[in-house]
Amino acid sequence: MNWTVYLARCRDGTLYTGVTTDPVRRLAEHNSGDGGAYTRSRVPVVMVYRETATDRSGAQRRERAIKRLTRAQKEQLVSVWGLSR
Repeated sequence: MNWTVYLARCRDGTLYTGVTTDPVRRLAEHNSGDGGAYTRSRVPVVMVYRETATDRSGAQRRERAIKRLTRAQKEQLVSVWGLSR
């Protein structure tokens, strides 16, 4: 099973980082208020970046690494490798 690490841009412009096995379902959960507590008050949420990992532990390691980045570094990641390019 492949895991996905993703960045989602919230209504207020902040970036949320998470992992999932089903990005489409997870995005729908975020936008319906069933996602993380952070995104619940910041809908709508748009997925702007994602990458795959072969297992959950690899995805969680990458999630932690992305969460440690500065906002500018996350924005650079999105601008170079994001879904809108």
